[in-house]
Formats: sequence, C-alpha cells, structure tokens
Amino acid sequence: MKPIFIYLTIFPQYFDNYFQISLAKKIYETKLFDYRVYNLRDFADKRRVDDSPYGGGAGMVLKIEPLVNALSTIQEDYPNSYLILLSPQGKTFTQKDVSRLINQNSSLVFICGRYEGFDERIWYYIDEQISIGDFVTMGGEIPALAITDALIRVIPNAIKFESHQQETFHNSLLDFDTYTRPSVYENLKVPEVLLSGDHKKIAEWRQKNSQTKTKNKKKKYKNNQKIISKSLKKND
Repeated sequence: MKPIFIYLTIFPQYFDNYFQISLAKKIYETKLFDYRVYNLRDFADKRRVDDSPYGGGAGMVLKIEPLVNALSTIQEDYPNSYLILLSPQGKTFTQKDVSRLINQNSSLVFICGRYEGFDERIWYYIDEQISIGDFVTMGGEIPALAITDALIRVIPNAIKFESHQQETFHNSLLDFDTYTRPSVYENLKVPEVLLSGDHKKIAEWRQKNSQTKTKNKKKKYKNNQKIISKSLKKND
C-alpha cells in the first residue's frame, strides 16, 4: 500500500502549501503517496482547543478532549494508523528512523502541538513521541514537515536510486564534496580529478573524501565535547 501522511493541526495551511511546491508536489502528483489534514478545532466544543494549566503558569495547554476525539475519528478513517506526537521531549529523529517509520505502517499520523504543549494524558493515546532536536519551535507543523520531507525521499521511485547512494548518511558517511561550473572561481579550483573524466578515479576520490569528512567531523565533535566538559568543571 502507498504511504498516507496524516496531520492533526490547528493550522492546516502549513501542509496544503507544502504539497503545492517543489519535489513534494511532483511526487504527490505521481500518486506515490497521499496525505490528509485534520483541523483540531473541528473536534472541539465551540472550536476551543486550549485552556490554562492547572496549578497556574504562563501560556495555554492543548485540551485532551478534542485531541482524543480527533484521534478516534482518524483511526476510524484509517484503522491501525501509527500515532506520532511531535515534541521536544521525544526521541531525536535521525536518518535511521526514516526507513523504520516508512515501513512501520502505511498510515502515519503526525500530531502537531502549539502553545505550552499537550495535556500530559495524551501519552495514553499515542504510539511514539519524536523530536527533531534539542530546541523549541512555535509548533509541531515544521517538525512534521521536516520528517515528511525525509520520508518522501525513500518512497520507491520518488527520486533516482543514484541520489540515495550518494547522499549524506548513506552507509553512515557524510556526502562527498560536490562542484559545478565554473571550474575556477576567484582562484578557488575544482579538484582536478573531477575534471579528468576518469570515472574509476572519481569514484575512488569521492569515497575517500566522504570518509575523511566523516572522520574530521567526529574528531571535531569530540574536541568540542572536551571544551564543553572543561568549561563546566570551571563553573562548578
């Protein structure tokens, strides 16, 4: 079955706009996947989806009733769909999660938060909580689209197989350096091997370049961790 991406949000326009531009639009038009958007306000009494938190505090919290009502309707429309809550408290999304999720279920539901977050009881109604990093966005819509963008790429026939083979994180390596015309720009030159036409040497250069970039990034990360560790000790 082709994948169906389902979004629960109070701002449906985020998703309708996304699927009208660039590769997402082209791939959608080939009918390799489908998408649906549900407006959370349609499941709330008088379209009120939020309320002030018990115990006081800044901001508003998304109410549990409209969330559960919406999820019940979605699961009636798409039985056994997989429910994903977008939250900075979730497991950080990585490239390894792309194939896992696309094979998890044909119907993936992305629950997009707003304000100060969800009533904590939503935990009892979801399958997984995902974050796109240790930072906070205005809502879950952009994280949901970032994940969608990664998932669409691995749908069979969505993009050329060669693109998968050469992109960053394939075989746990960073992508090799790429260049295009002109061959010289302000004394910055393209590596001669890439202009040679020797495909074997080019392939060897690209493999070595990927390995070197990956090794250097890991080394830089370790050095940064040492600096952070020393800084923390000084502040103790």
